Amino acid sequence: MERRNFLKSTSWFILSLGGAKLLASCSPNSTTSETPVNSETAEAEAVADTNAKTQPLSDLKELNFGIISTESQANQKPIWEPFIQAMSDELGIPINAFYATSYNGVIEAMRFGQVHLAWLGGKSYIEAAKIANAEAFAQTVGLDGSKGYYAYLITNKDNPIASQIVNEDGDQYVIKNAPDLTFAFNDPNSTSGFLVPSYYVFAKNNVNPKKAFNKLVFSGSHEATALAVANNQVDVATNNSESLSRLEKTNPAAREKIQVIWTSPEIPSDPIAYRRDLPEELKTKIKDFFYNYNDETVLGPLEWSSFIVADDKNWNAIRELEIGKQIMEVQEDENMDTAEKEKKLNELNQQLTALQG
Repeated sequence: MERRNFLKSTSWFILSLGGAKLLASCSPNSTTSETPVNSETAEAEAVADTNAKTQPLSDLKELNFGIISTESQANQKPIWEPFIQAMSDELGIPINAFYATSYNGVIEAMRFGQVHLAWLGGKSYIEAAKIANAEAFAQTVGLDGSKGYYAYLITNKDNPIASQIVNEDGDQYVIKNAPDLTFAFNDPNSTSGFLVPSYYVFAKNNVNPKKAFNKLVFSGSHEATALAVANNQVDVATNNSESLSRLEKTNPAAREKIQVIWTSPEIPSDPIAYRRDLPEELKTKIKDFFYNYNDETVLGPLEWSSFIVADDKNWNAIRELEIGKQIMEVQEDENMDTAEKEKKLNELNQQLTALQG
């Protein structure tokens, strides 16, 4: 699907702001974390404190590779370790896998120089590019050769919802019956687990999910939302095509209980990004490894076949959704005076126009 189709309704943000509700108000404060601890503040400080020990980039003896928390570390380590080892062998230096308990954990670690390159989602990448000096250089390619994937809404097959939905019009059913339903997003920095369904399901229908549902939660990963649905802990949750394919292998019994009730337009596949300030010689070696690596026994469990050349602009479609969400935030801000609101809206609309140009 072409990029213009993915965002064919982005102009809705400008045309229908008067009736839109603030989606951002439903987002929890993201946590910054390297390992599970009891305090969000302690997690953030831990990353900042270790920054003092960061090696000079011109004298790196090893690299840390960030991995976003789409599922549990116990599930991720076995499928990532062979790839990390292959990269280490090719580059000739140790590569350490960095697993965080939130998407923001990888972003913050990259910001403080504790992660040098990372696998990110579209939304987490644009945030990392903004605050963590990240630069995308490669894009994942699916096992079928696709360069995109799909966000889903899912429910349990035994939930009455499943029998009441016709032709996968689950988004409209969910909106209509939201006061009686429990709903789970993934992570506020997730593309398919938050941003895309927030736009296509809720924003386009002038619905604020925080106010609409009987109960709204953020489960933290695609695996967690899938299991919440499979175990009847929530009625509906977000997920995506890649993660459900993974679940079929890691927990087929849970996957069997899940029914997809809504599918998004195609989303650009995931970026691989490094810090812009890495030595150029090292960046060249990293790019050469990714562009030429295609070991199916290693990439298959990750649901990929290869990587292609990419740059920052590949994820402008995600930026457009983000800007649209900011426009809604400003429009709904009752504490901002008219002049300031008009100024900010003009600035955001100019940014949106520039991206769409």
